[in-house]
Amino acid sequence: MSEVLLRGTDITRRWGGLVAVNRVSLDFARGQVHAVIGTNGAGKSTLVNILSGEIPPSEGRVELLGQDVTAWTQPKRARAGLGRSYQRTTIYPSFTVFENCRLAAQAHVQKPWHWWQSAQRCEVSRADASAAAERAGLTDWLDRPAGLLSHGQKRQLEIAMCLATKPRVLLLDEPLAGMGAEETDRMLALLAELKPGHAILLVEHDMDAVFRIADRITVMVNGAVICSDTPEAVRSNAEVQAAYLGGH
Repeated sequence: MSEVLLRGTDITRRWGGLVAVNRVSLDFARGQVHAVIGTNGAGKSTLVNILSGEIPPSEGRVELLGQDVTAWTQPKRARAGLGRSYQRTTIYPSFTVFENCRLAAQAHVQKPWHWWQSAQRCEVSRADASAAAERAGLTDWLDRPAGLLSHGQKRQLEIAMCLATKPRVLLLDEPLAGMGAEETDRMLALLAELKPGHAILLVEHDMDAVFRIADRITVMVNGAVICSDTPEAVRSNAEVQAAYLGGH
């Protein structure tokens, strides 16, 4: 059995009379890419926001590394080992690639007792930033302003910023959006490299990419899970085909 690093149990979220997420229970294990797919409005982003701590569930429980974190804030979950990327780019475009990574690392390695020391000189955060950028394939671009990167490189930088916080769980919200074939291949290779040491939740609309990289796929419709299984089983599931894949 793979080690479960993140678990949601009976997650429900209501907005007035609307049930955006309806009793969803999912496990995310180290060494797996677990894709969550569904049409717009299926509840995917709301689920990710609950798991990351950005919004609370109306009901249910979230466990991170075996600990109940349902009441924890997003920053506390991040410090405990949860990294998150967003649909929209959240980099600092005027800062260099290295500075973006260093700021992320600095947020993780906070040293308020070193108030007299320049944060830019913190060797721990600088080392973590360099290692994260290297792992994301950005070593050659460390001194380039982030705003001058290609779209694919900006998405790589977001992953690098996550890695700089040393997460064990990665929640990736549409990291392939807007990418060409070459950039997609590069990102999928990065995810495959990261998989052994992380549990990865992938929300993605590129079905070809999902079926290439995912070890498990969960399909959501109207806030509920209709199928959660291997890619082969999901592809052949009649209910999934009718609701989402359209004979994919």
